[in-house]
Amino acid sequence: MIRPTRRADTDADFTRRRLAQLAVLGLAAGAAPAALPGTASAAVPSSVKASSAGRPHYDRASRLATDDPVLRALVTALTPGSVLPPLPAPAPVKLFDNLVLLSAGWVSAMAVLTDDGIVLIDALTSPADAEGVVVPGLRAVGADPAAIRHVVVTHGHPDHFGGAQTLADRYGARVHMSPADWDLLARTRPADAPVRDLDIADGAQLTLGGTTIELHHTPGHTPGTVSPVIPVRAGGRYHSAMLWGGLNPPSTVAELRTLLASVHSFRAVMRRTNVEVELSNHPNDHGLERAEQLRRQPPGAANPFLLGGPRTQRYMAVMDAMVRGRIADAEAAEAAGAGTGAASHSCRGVRT
Repeated sequence: MIRPTRRADTDADFTRRRLAQLAVLGLAAGAAPAALPGTASAAVPSSVKASSAGRPHYDRASRLATDDPVLRALVTALTPGSVLPPLPAPAPVKLFDNLVLLSAGWVSAMAVLTDDGIVLIDALTSPADAEGVVVPGLRAVGADPAAIRHVVVTHGHPDHFGGAQTLADRYGARVHMSPADWDLLARTRPADAPVRDLDIADGAQLTLGGTTIELHHTPGHTPGTVSPVIPVRAGGRYHSAMLWGGLNPPSTVAELRTLLASVHSFRAVMRRTNVEVELSNHPNDHGLERAEQLRRQPPGAANPFLLGGPRTQRYMAVMDAMVRGRIADAEAAEAAGAGTGAASHSCRGVRT
């Protein structure tokens, strides 16, 4: 169980500790992810052999990423064998005027603040996280957790739905998930699963307090993964933000092709909605480092999550190339009659 950060600590106390930890990891804001024991480097690691069927695609992804720390982190996250190192849970922080990061370190939730209440995107790992991270985290930024009206679960893994039922029971929040992942929970019957409530249709619009969030099916990580497009506000200006619902690739060729199709369809959605902001529910995108950069920078400085349209499109191009590499590796493994050697298809312990 991840213990929440002690809320008695000040932001300044946390930031000093966090920056020291990131420096040790080689992940200070603006730096490329460093190789760690048991993890992949931002370039394709030596564990992926030069003769690997996927290598040309991985090399292309690295070229697309250049020295961009956000894109290099994505290459690392999708490189076979990549493992998420332990990360401290950050204090809550407003990424935008109406968007709050609530994190347990290795997994995060986002709270969208509206005039009529809060839409929570994911609910962390457990009832304890709901009580110890979400509720006090909202209070810390001046929001009332009793205003949670909706919990949107991006996919049916425990680290994303674990606190949902607690919040539904306490505040009357409605819980949303795709039909395929509600069915996944019905089959697998995991602990802390929410009671089936509202289905998310592909392309559904959830409106609260004048804020409309689009919810798009992007299957691959799970059969019913959902990726939101969220309007975020900074100083009176609105920008369109995306959150990719589940990154860790599946292992079979068929599932990987489904994931690739989702990358293509969501990339088109991003063009249509002029997405300029990239978000993630796991620290696979230099996101916690950018949150600390945002926390300590002076008012009026450029928001590190506001990448702009071309850079968010390049993010998806990197993802496309890395998934194509995974497909090539899986096809070669199937042709050889062997397993892919991929990690278990879940969230914990990998950059998902």
